[in-house]
Amino acid sequence: MNLAHRLQGQVALITGGGGEIGTAIALRLAAEGSAIVVGDLDPQKAEETAHKVIAQGGRATAIGVDVSDPAACEASVAFAMQSFQKLTTLVNVAATIIPDGTVETLTLEQWNKALSVNLTGAFLMCKYGVPHMRAAGGGSIINIASQLGHMGVQHRAPYCTTKAALIFFTQILAQDHAPDNIRANSISPGFILTERSSKRVGGKDKARVINGPRHLLNRPGEPEEIAAGAAYLASSDASFVTGTDILIDGGYVTFKGRMTAEGKTVMG
Repeated sequence: MNLAHRLQGQVALITGGGGEIGTAIALRLAAEGSAIVVGDLDPQKAEETAHKVIAQGGRATAIGVDVSDPAACEASVAFAMQSFQKLTTLVNVAATIIPDGTVETLTLEQWNKALSVNLTGAFLMCKYGVPHMRAAGGGSIINIASQLGHMGVQHRAPYCTTKAALIFFTQILAQDHAPDNIRANSISPGFILTERSSKRVGGKDKARVINGPRHLLNRPGEPEEIAAGAAYLASSDASFVTGTDILIDGGYVTFKGRMTAEGKTVMG
């Protein structure tokens, strides 16, 4: 199947676009014809992703955006409109990682930071983006949640809670804006092999060994596999898909176990 023009005429604003997942999504959507606005807390990383898109023949601009700041969110949407005159796709990737802890050890500041970035950030981007998507005749909102929004794990209360809430927030978005021809869906990745996700265990090599066996497919996911899901949801191929969460998790949630070295499943 030739996907080169599947997203022709679309304009996508991607927050967290400077990270490995955000970059993969930007490159994939651009490869299928969408213009890209890369937003990231780190303006340099946003620029780097935009340059990668341009280098592969796509159209892209970049802006620094702190999604916990309402003014910055509004400015990023205005920048997208200034750059490409419309907005059809909003991909909320931006998220923050809070140190492990329990309610006794986590600070209120850490809890509030997780809420403001992982959840309120998506709310703000949608708040300012939806009117322009409606004016464009509709579009697609894609919120990047997590398999940990489906199942809680020890010491990760802020992250798990915000990702679970993001899944439900997406369902309400879909209900509220179906009359505007705006579809809203979330993607829940499993463990995706990135520098950021691998820091907890000391790098990608260790992450493959530790986290791979937690998936039925016996390996971590790759950013490009999340990007493929985002491209589908942004396209007309998903024209009858809204209000749902797509698990791209290698069977993590279904499994709830680990694979042995011999390839056998061990539950629990």
